[in-house]
Amino acid sequence: MRVSGCSGVPAVLDVEHETVYRYSAPVDWAHRQAFLRPREDRGQQLLHFALDITPPPLRLTEELDRFGNTRHSFTAAGAHHELRVRPASRVRVDPPVAMPPEDTPPWERLRERLTYRAGCRFEAATEFAVPSPYAPRFEPLRAYALRSFAPKRPAAAAAIELMQRLHADFAYVSASTTVDTPLEVVWQSRRAEAEMIFRRVGITFAVYGAKDEDGAATERLIPFDPIPRIIAAAEWRELERGLRQRVTALNRCIHDVYHGQEILKAGVVPAEQVLNNAQFRREMMGVDVPGGVYSHIAGIDIVRVANADGSGTYYALEDNLRVPSGVSYVLEDRKMMMPLFPELFARHRVAPVAHYPDLLLETLRAVAPAGINEPTVVVLTPGMYNSAYFEHAFLAQQMGVELVEGQDLFVRDGFVYMRTTQGQKRVDVIYRRVDDDFLDPAAFRPDSTLGCAGLLEVYRRGNITLANAIGTGVADDKSIYPYVPKMIEFYLGEKPVLQNVPTWLCREPQDLQYVLDHLGELVVKEVHGAGGYGMLVGPAATAAEIDEFRRALEANPAHYIAQPTLSLSTCPTFVEPGIAPRHIEPRPFVLSGRSVPMVPGCLTRVALKEGSLVVNSSQGGGTKDTWVLED
Repeated sequence: MRVSGCSGVPAVLDVEHETVYRYSAPVDWAHRQAFLRPREDRGQQLLHFALDITPPPLRLTEELDRFGNTRHSFTAAGAHHELRVRPASRVRVDPPVAMPPEDTPPWERLRERLTYRAGCRFEAATEFAVPSPYAPRFEPLRAYALRSFAPKRPAAAAAIELMQRLHADFAYVSASTTVDTPLEVVWQSRRAEAEMIFRRVGITFAVYGAKDEDGAATERLIPFDPIPRIIAAAEWRELERGLRQRVTALNRCIHDVYHGQEILKAGVVPAEQVLNNAQFRREMMGVDVPGGVYSHIAGIDIVRVANADGSGTYYALEDNLRVPSGVSYVLEDRKMMMPLFPELFARHRVAPVAHYPDLLLETLRAVAPAGINEPTVVVLTPGMYNSAYFEHAFLAQQMGVELVEGQDLFVRDGFVYMRTTQGQKRVDVIYRRVDDDFLDPAAFRPDSTLGCAGLLEVYRRGNITLANAIGTGVADDKSIYPYVPKMIEFYLGEKPVLQNVPTWLCREPQDLQYVLDHLGELVVKEVHGAGGYGMLVGPAATAAEIDEFRRALEANPAHYIAQPTLSLSTCPTFVEPGIAPRHIEPRPFVLSGRSVPMVPGCLTRVALKEGSLVVNSSQGGGTKDTWVLED
């Protein structure tokens, strides 16, 4: 740093420094955020700023955070062993001009500014003035402080006098504090603090069929467990390789099903299983989508099964290719953990996940219709009564795009437009969180009010991109799941990195008989079921439940599959009795556009009930942050 100037006159500072990230092995992607640009403020003027990044970033964005600091987000692409970041600034700093304490505003006025009310101007300092039942007021200390804060007294004068009294009247005694607070008390207080913040922010989900005392749909918090799931970097890299391979093959399969159907002709997947599937959309036959990508956002449920030697093996449990949800909890859980345990993040290299919205927007823009240089992207939601509405609004806000409902869209002259306060605006990419059946009342369900009439025809013409594409559900049906390893070999000529869980297809007489004979040992699922509904966990079921499921299975065997009750891995979890092992099920999210990027983390759902294998939030499951530790 070089300084020119002298005491009492403005100084000019030249500030330069360099940060170098070195990797033990080449990395293909590096996602970073940096706060390096000096602020301009009263008494400080930025004369020059330059940011040099090597290798040159594929994408560099600049924005202000809520406190007015400039944040640079950048992505370095291409194999590299090190990343260098060099900011250079020239700043003019004027001598400080202190306001006399007696000239500062009355302290009551500052108190009003630090009391946040809905609709009022946001003051950054209110972040540190949130009332909390876990930090109650100590009335004797409040009375002590009030002696300095006479009515309408200037704030600085009152604060200075209070500090002087504190130094005169109190002394620090090291023995007055200890580190003997029980661990369970620490976890309980931090989880309670997290739940309070979740509730204040509005991070909830709706439970269909459950009503409160006024007859309204029940809004619930997803229980948050503050003990993270930890994955080593090498383990994550192998998992990431398997997930990319799997999603690539699934996209190739969906394209094939709606075009040449080579996999059906080869007999790798039974044709009747695809063509008679409820999710197969004949309207999509021959429709070309940008890049041949159908599932732009995939959520793959995985399980880790313990081996005899203490190691573990990952298996793909379920493919969610239509409208997978839950990624907002990946981001919010991490956002919650960082202030709760700052010392752990300072001590360990936890891979970041905050850049997911940037990757998502980049993916959506990359699959816009041909010839669109600056595509308009929107998030289509069914509305505020949908169980995942918080996530829809959250992702739209994080990407900086419009959140729309079906009534906001209309079709004219072969294009889709949205209504805005400035008039109509053409839409190029729709990240839709609406099921196929409700997207277009002119093509699918005529009673739908959630979609846009004429949308399918615009889509068939190639004038709009839907993410995910119509008809992707044909590949995430549980009756198609057993064939995914064969799809990988058929399309990619590779052995699967991630294996499937062994699965019995109840439509096959031999498999059905085995399942009926072993119902008490197996997990049986509806092929179209979701959310933990329509399934039987044999070892945890009563005799009456098994008999009821047996009748349903015998009546419609093609509607069910069965899998063994695997020895799922557990993770330490804070529950009512204390810290105990609970079964977990991670869901990594895989994006597909020009490339197949992922963030190093996932939605880890946890079964909070002892012995339970059901992790779904609608069935009482919770979530926990997932830490991928960098090398």
